Amino acid sequence: MDCPKCKTPNLNQVKLNQKLTAHQCAKCSGNWLNGDAYKIWQSSQLIDHINQNNLTWIDQEIEDFTPSQFDNKAAFCPECRQYLSRGKVSINPPFYVEKCLQCKGIWCDGGEWEILNKLNLHYQLDSLFSSEWQSLIREKQHQNQEKQALINKIGKDLATKIFGLGDILENHPNGDFAVAYLMRKVGQSEKIKNY
Repeated sequence: MDCPKCKTPNLNQVKLNQKLTAHQCAKCSGNWLNGDAYKIWQSSQLIDHINQNNLTWIDQEIEDFTPSQFDNKAAFCPECRQYLSRGKVSINPPFYVEKCLQCKGIWCDGGEWEILNKLNLHYQLDSLFSSEWQSLIREKQHQNQEKQALINKIGKDLATKIFGLGDILENHPNGDFAVAYLMRKVGQSEKIKNY
């Protein structure tokens, strides 16, 4: 097999951990995970603790990580020569993992497997390519942007209190009454200021 990104011939077999074998490029350090081998490894893992809705890693800044120079390069599957689909990992800086939709093999550019491992995403690489997952990512990014906008408007200390209160009211059976009260209270003070 040749490297799908830098075209170096003969990927070398390596172990990514005790039970998962991949083929690595000696030049760019990218890793090719055979689809069947990955599925077998994935099914052997105790992944009850993995929660696909736990997206706390989104927009997280990763120090000492720079995406590969080949990250934006389109590639073909080294096994069946089909075009590789891309799934975005929305950290800071973001990067793409590629997957062959035919043989289900996965390509990680140099350094990406280590980041996926660190974020506990290596257990669920298939999710990166689903529209539901990408929709969750966009929603979480929107929430993060909204929170940052509030911090910019009212300051971090007050915003932190608002976020905490929001979490409490969201889970309270009568939280909507408290929100309505706050809206009236803030609305009334605005009217008094403008009077």
